[in-house]
Parts: sequence; structure tokens; C-alpha cells
Amino acid sequence: MTNQPFFAKNGDAFIPNPVSNGPWDPSSMHGRVVVGLLAHVIEERHGSDDFVPARLTVDMFRLPDIHTPVEVTTRLIREGLRIKVVEAEFFSGTTRMARASCQLLRRTENAPGNVWSPSNWDAPLPETIPTPTDPKLGMNGKWTTRPITGRMGSLGPRRLWMSEVRELVEGVPMSPFVHVATGADFASPFANAGDKGLGYINSDVTLYLHRLPVTRWIGFDVVNHHASDGVAIGECWLYDEKGPIGTSTVAALAQKKPMTNVPPP
Repeated sequence: MTNQPFFAKNGDAFIPNPVSNGPWDPSSMHGRVVVGLLAHVIEERHGSDDFVPARLTVDMFRLPDIHTPVEVTTRLIREGLRIKVVEAEFFSGTTRMARASCQLLRRTENAPGNVWSPSNWDAPLPETIPTPTDPKLGMNGKWTTRPITGRMGSLGPRRLWMSEVRELVEGVPMSPFVHVATGADFASPFANAGDKGLGYINSDVTLYLHRLPVTRWIGFDVVNHHASDGVAIGECWLYDEKGPIGTSTVAALAQKKPMTNVPPP
């Protein structure tokens, strides 16, 4: 891989590379790599093929800088025959910046009977969509996208495919769980940006998965945004090329200075 990974590894510490920076401050870390790293460590220490990481919630209460080594601690809260619950904390230096809770459920057979669920989306496959020429759609190389309907901040339905273009941790291929977890934070700008730019910064991400993705492309379909008194929620349904895989939901706070350098509607 020629693209620089988001983190290098030095013992138990993760060293942020400059590409891990986010859009709000060039010296602060992107929330999505915080989510991705927590997912990586949780899976590395507590994951197994018998369990599906069905829910990952990450609270992000401070923005880490990109110059300080990071450590992640984990604690197994519950290890049963059918459920595991893991907590993790993200430290930049000695300061706690974020925490995660992950629920892993044992694979089994579906319950008998028929249950209604929404139909699969009718989106074209990513290889049939031309590569966009606007570098902002990929945060200048942080990911690659294939827009389907609408654009960031457009007033109407918004759908796109996204795929990661670099490793999260140097020398460690992204697992399907880490791949979708790293992208899950995108639900915030995609759902919460408006015709005046992105005026909300998310404080959390909750990722629900009924199965792991089996392809590298993750589809985002905006299904909700509401805001009152400066508090917003946004939600995207998630897909891979085979069909629906779960949802990503975020809570966000209004910013006094909206981010205007998002692709226009």
C-alpha cells in the first residue's frame, strides 16, 4: 500500500501520522480514526469468528491532537456463552479523549417465521459509477467515494458508496469490522450538513451491525436528521454490495462557525 496509514505502532502505543487529521482543525485528529482505532483494539483483544460485533458506541468528548502517541485500554465487562460486552478507553498521552462500549453476539440460526424488513436499496454498484473529480468528496485522499444521489449538504435524498484507501494501523490489513467502523463517523457530515455548510460536530457514533460487510464498498443512505436547540441527530442506513448490513447514528452539537469547505449541493 502506497498511502500512508493513519497510525504507526510502537509497542503498545499508536503514533498518529499527519493524515489522521480532521476537518475542524488541521492539528486535531479525525473522529473516524478514533472510532476505527477503538474498534481495532477491541476486535484484536476480544473478537472471535463465533461472535458478531453487533453494536459499537463511541463517546468522543475531546479532540486528540495528531502529535501525541495514543494508547487504548480495554476491559471485558461480560463474557457469556451468547454475549460479550467490552469497554475501551482512548488516551492521548495521559488524557482520556474517548470511550467505547462494544456488544458482541454469538452467531446462530435466525428465528423461525417471516418478519417484515425494508427492501434492499436500488443503488447502482460502485464499479458502474464514474470516479468523481472533486477531491473534497474523498477528503483529499482520506477515502474514495462513488456518489449515487445528492451531495454533501444538498436538500434531498443523499446516497453514496465509500471505501477506505489506506491502512488504519501500519502493516495490519483492515478487517471488515474495522473497515465499517472507521467509516461510520461519516454519517455525521453526510446527514447533518446543510445548504450553509456543516454546522454540527458529532460527539458520538453508534454503529449497529446484523452482519459484517463482505465487500470493501460501504453504502450510506441518509434516513434522518433533526435538530432542536443546537442538538442534532443524524442516521444513515449502511449497505455493502450484497445488501443491508446495519446503521450508523450520531449525536451532534451546533458549531458557531460552520464548516463551509464541504462539497456544494
